[in-house]
Amino acid sequence: MKMAEKLKVSASCNLPLEASDSERRFTIYFHGKPIAAMPDDSPTIYIQRLRPRIDSDIPLPDYMTAQSAGMDICAAVTDDAILQPGEIQKIPTGFAIALPPGYEAQVRPRSGLAVNHGITLINSPGTIDADYRGEVQIALINHGKKPVVIHRRDRIAQLVIHRVYHATLVETETLDKTGRDTGGFGHTGR
Repeated sequence: MKMAEKLKVSASCNLPLEASDSERRFTIYFHGKPIAAMPDDSPTIYIQRLRPRIDSDIPLPDYMTAQSAGMDICAAVTDDAILQPGEIQKIPTGFAIALPPGYEAQVRPRSGLAVNHGITLINSPGTIDADYRGEVQIALINHGKKPVVIHRRDRIAQLVIHRVYHATLVETETLDKTGRDTGGFGHTGR
């Protein structure tokens, strides 16, 4: 089964092969229904279940709505994980990914967990580099006042894919002046 099928997202080109690159667009299907025409430069991301016999019940990351920016990630804990107030735990996901060069995956908190339980990521957003091949683990922290239980298959974070660039740094004696200049940390007021 192809990754697109596993993620319930697929694409098909709606222009002939002789169309120019600028004309080529793909139709994106979400759960079998066409939702949008997208440029064909979306990256292909390969995903590997690290413990297929044990974690076959864990859903792979998936877009929960047609316009979701992030794919929800589920916990692959074997036993419930209890996060005490102020505690940090790395929660396994059971998968690894291979991103193409020039891309990163950002791991972000889920708003419902944050608002309702005080659960967020200690390093938000977390970055998965294109050359990392280890298990994606989610570093959760409980900022709430009560212990929170993370169950197997709970949706605990989101995965957002971004293009990245390697910048060239040029050392200089001075920088150009701007209207803001050195103002920071709330200098514009409340």
